[in-house]
Amino acid sequence: MIRVLLLVIGYCLGMIQTGYLYGRMKGIDIRKAGSGNSGATNSLRVLGKKAGLIVFVVDLCKCFIPCLIVKAWAVSSGQQHMEDIYMLYLAFGVILGHNYPCYLNFKGGKGIAATAGLILSTTNVWMVLICLGAFLLIVGVTRYVSLGSLAVATIYLIEVIVYGHMGGYAVSQAGLYEMYVIAALLMISAFYKHKANIGRLLSGTENKLSVGKSK
Repeated sequence: MIRVLLLVIGYCLGMIQTGYLYGRMKGIDIRKAGSGNSGATNSLRVLGKKAGLIVFVVDLCKCFIPCLIVKAWAVSSGQQHMEDIYMLYLAFGVILGHNYPCYLNFKGGKGIAATAGLILSTTNVWMVLICLGAFLLIVGVTRYVSLGSLAVATIYLIEVIVYGHMGGYAVSQAGLYEMYVIAALLMISAFYKHKANIGRLLSGTENKLSVGKSK
């Protein structure tokens, strides 16, 4: 029951479409400009640096802060062994809400900033640094944000599995498998939302990182 509740709460939080709302304030429907995506990268391209930064930070925090709250609640209620599982369920809900907001005909973002919020909330600093380093290196060299995003989603799944096998999570074996499944679903979701980007990457026509004029 708690898992379902966390999914629902996460979904509601995820529906806070920062890019769409910011664009509307500037008289632009971000879903009808650029790539048509309401996330941080398209906001950066269409609305400029300020918009891209604001959208990224808010979308990250709408997952990061609730994950910290859930972690604190699990510890205070004597459920320390469930904190990582609960955080994953909440984050999965946030990403679903971000990607498929019901009030926008289920057309939202790609969930990468929210995924970054989940990764940032982990207690293992090496998991955070590896993902951050990989993203910055890949995007810095290729200028493809989509490639960096897909790499991070894949690396995070690998990290969860490796850390789990090392005994890093205080959960049962069944709980570990549950975490692996959710992390795998997060990766699958990222690849599915980037399917058009993957096609363009393979054909050599993917858009490279660019910045629009601030609005």
